[in-house]
Amino acid sequence: MSSEKGNVSRTRPQRHQNARAFRNDKYDTSARRKKINAKLHDGVCQHCKGILEWRVKFSKYKLLSKPKKCVKCLQKTVKDPYHIICRPCAGKLEVCAKCGKEEEIVIPIDKGQDRTESVTTKNGRESSGLKDELDFDTNFSSTNSDEDSDVLEERFKSMNFERTEI
Repeated sequence: MSSEKGNVSRTRPQRHQNARAFRNDKYDTSARRKKINAKLHDGVCQHCKGILEWRVKFSKYKLLSKPKKCVKCLQKTVKDPYHIICRPCAGKLEVCAKCGKEEEIVIPIDKGQDRTESVTTKNGRESSGLKDELDFDTNFSSTNSDEDSDVLEERFKSMNFERTEI
């Protein structure tokens, strides 16, 4: 057996060799799988980045259903799976958001940007990853940008924003 004590070399090749590498999107073609495969792992050290990439590669990466508590600020702001520190705290303290160690961050967290990628839809409009909070659409491909901005400004002013106490 290869697990015997002191057996350091094998005399035969591996018995069952895979013909093709594992593909995590072969049978699972859902939007969730595509989102996980396209995710950029930023704000983590090289070791943690390798772990997260392995989890994605072999379909072990699971998204969070609700935010977790940050170990630094104690707020429920951790939105990335397997992370223990929220993005603002990790960027401010310059530590790995997954393990919490002060190691070199491979891809730094963009402090001014919320890492939502713009996606062009079928009708040619750009939309971000966040849900639109306003109830009107903006078409950026029109030529009359001054007129559009005036119309949008009027619509925004006509909206009623009232503060309600809970």
